[in-house]
Amino acid sequence: MGAFRIALSVRDLTRADLPSCGWAGSAKHVRQLAEQLRRAETGDVDYLAVCTPVGLPVAVGGVDYTVKEGAGTLWQLGVHPALQSCGIGTLLIRSAEQRISDRCLGRAELAVEEGNPRARSLYERLGYRAYGREPDSWDVEAEDGSIQRYETTCTLMRKDLA
Repeated sequence: MGAFRIALSVRDLTRADLPSCGWAGSAKHVRQLAEQLRRAETGDVDYLAVCTPVGLPVAVGGVDYTVKEGAGTLWQLGVHPALQSCGIGTLLIRSAEQRISDRCLGRAELAVEEGNPRARSLYERLGYRAYGREPDSWDVEAEDGSIQRYETTCTLMRKDLA
């Protein structure tokens, strides 16, 4: 069977996209995306969507310009689970790197959970190199709607864009 190809585009995520982003995480996470869109309006972050020809987001991710001087920090990168390993994550990351370069910043940084070797492998293929580790934690919404604290250790990675 031949390869199936579909034209994808990358644009800013909008509030109108949020109802189509349930695949990206819990209802709490989608509500948090709305907060990130408010930050995008101030220029502190870019929040990108990789979309199908009908405009549905199949990948999302942010670039935060307030975390490290001279760098854009990639975070909340996600590809629809049914479409992983199809090159969509690469398109999302390269688009995010272009946004960072467009701001005349010379470096992209990110943190990847140590329990996520697939993601780390992707980042390494795209030229990211580990430079440290740090604990991280965030609140997650359980099936019953309760909020629980999730704790992990992340590998810090960076890539020079110059």
